[in-house]
Amino acid sequence: MTPSYQLVDGFRIAKAFSPDTFRKALSYKPRNDDIFIVTFPKCGTTWTQHIVINILKRGIPPETFEEFQKLSPFLEITGPGVVETMPRPGAIKTHLPFSLQPYSPQAKYIYVARNPFDCCVSFYHHTKEFPFYQFPEGTFDEYFEIFINGQTDFGDYFDHLLSWYEHRNDPNVLFLVYENMKADTQAAVLKIAKFLNQEYERILLEDDNLMERIIRQTNVENMKNSVNKNFGSFFGLNPNDDQIKDPNLPEGLKYILKFMKNIEFNPKAEIKIVRKGIVGDWKEHFSPAQSQRLMAKFCQKIQGTDIDQLWPEFFVAKNQI
Repeated sequence: MTPSYQLVDGFRIAKAFSPDTFRKALSYKPRNDDIFIVTFPKCGTTWTQHIVINILKRGIPPETFEEFQKLSPFLEITGPGVVETMPRPGAIKTHLPFSLQPYSPQAKYIYVARNPFDCCVSFYHHTKEFPFYQFPEGTFDEYFEIFINGQTDFGDYFDHLLSWYEHRNDPNVLFLVYENMKADTQAAVLKIAKFLNQEYERILLEDDNLMERIIRQTNVENMKNSVNKNFGSFFGLNPNDDQIKDPNLPEGLKYILKFMKNIEFNPKAEIKIVRKGIVGDWKEHFSPAQSQRLMAKFCQKIQGTDIDQLWPEFFVAKNQI
């Protein structure tokens, strides 16, 4: 069993996504004040989006899926039209490798990397959870083969990571590691705030209550309560004609709803886009053979780089995996 994918000009995306919108997204010309949040899927994207929005909005979180999409649109789904009308300051989400990313030296890019083991597990559950992938009965063993062979949507995990790692020291790129963000979230929030504008950092350093509120509002439990319901209200239920005809809904989102209207699935009030948000969940899913295979692929793909320094614990213990 494989998820429902399609190739658009050689690049793999979900079949529910509009090819036309995807192509338009790639042609977007960034503005000087654009802020991009870039990840391979399931590497802390939604968490980072909420941190950035809370920083920009002084601790006021989005209340609905629609508001979240306006403040931090997913470029490949919504297309550039939504980005051009986005309330500013806002943050644009993409899952693109550097070679496809709309780029400007004046725009800012926050890239978050996560270890491939936990990424694989999280992406597996994500793919099972969203009805439009049509993968509800898919097994981890099936998905593992897709992941290790670089055949997930948005391409090969390692190629994506390598493409952005080369730019980690660019002045307009903030390269973050998910595991470090989890270990010291306050330090990560301050680092992001400083990168966005030193004024944001100053405000947080002077206002302990604001810092505490941002960390609280973006923790896993709070995001489960809000984000999962917000996404479920849009992606988990059977679409209706009024939604599809909504003139304020971006064409790319209408395309997804039309796709979902033509498939069979069990409706759900929540979509668990935020599931556990922990480090090390992969140990509950990987067999010893799978661990060894992905570690071998990891070592082979990053040969000649110092990416191993991002996750030294894997390489210290690799002989035990």
